[in-house]
Amino acid sequence: MPYIDDANRALQFGMMKTFDLAIAWNWEFDDDFVSGIEHQCAVRGISTYRVDPNNLAETIHNMRSGYLAFRSLFDRASDADTGFLQLVRLLKQPSVFVINPHENVVQAIDKSTMHLTLITNGIHVPNSIILPPFRTNGTVKIQQSDLDRIGIPFVIKPANTTGGGTGVVMHARTLNDVLTARMTHADDTYLVQETIVPQMLEKKRAWFRAYCIFDENIICWWDDTTHAYTEMMPDDEQRHGLTGIRDIMKTIQRACKLDFFSSEIAVTDERKFIVVDYVNEVCDMRLQSKYANGAPDAVVHKIEMLIADKVARHTGKPEGMTTGHDY
Repeated sequence: MPYIDDANRALQFGMMKTFDLAIAWNWEFDDDFVSGIEHQCAVRGISTYRVDPNNLAETIHNMRSGYLAFRSLFDRASDADTGFLQLVRLLKQPSVFVINPHENVVQAIDKSTMHLTLITNGIHVPNSIILPPFRTNGTVKIQQSDLDRIGIPFVIKPANTTGGGTGVVMHARTLNDVLTARMTHADDTYLVQETIVPQMLEKKRAWFRAYCIFDENIICWWDDTTHAYTEMMPDDEQRHGLTGIRDIMKTIQRACKLDFFSSEIAVTDERKFIVVDYVNEVCDMRLQSKYANGAPDAVVHKIEMLIADKVARHTGKPEGMTTGHDY
């Protein structure tokens, strides 16, 4: 049992290094976001440790050997890279605070499951047909009349394939479009959904990306045609009657049990609030100042601060020692 021997030896000679927060990430465009979290943690006296594909094996070895330990984990990697599951398992302890526990993520990212869950919770979602994986049931019966009922054109989405709209087909029209899409990710369940058309509010499309970060919600205008964000001003919600978005997000959080995620919500001409994209468990935190379709910088920085404050509460460090205006 070399790992146990190493751990005992590390403890005996005071060699173990404990960090307040491990940040697990594997997307190159996350560097600014991770740096922002590190900055906010540093001014609160919170120690941080990056875990990426380059040092993952070494990190796991040092944890098993007793040389390295963490008090909390922000997991932005295990949903897409199974190699990070070893790290997640090692940190699945009552004393370790985990942002977005992996078992909750697995449930939340399945669009077919969340579709039914949200309906059960009284949330409006697009009219949909749920189809089993092509590899297990390639001959499932679906007729053109079913598509006509959904409406032409329609949207085709894989239920579990993650990452920036991967596998999503917009403006689909035919049974062949459905067949082709299902064969692309043959092991995935698919949703065939009606196309949602938002109303216009002061020349803006009433389509929103709402972030849930612990107990707070941050809402942005998000144009579904250009993918460009605009910050939601304080009086926008009242002026346009959009306060219901916050109630919807609270319901989604109770259903998915995630600490940090985003949802897309559209408001139709009939003033119906429809959740179009249910749960994005790894939010795109690229800065708008660097990427045209990135999130507003102020929103990203606020999320960084909220994460640092939450970790501070867990580790007993001071909260809110910075206003975030020093970026």
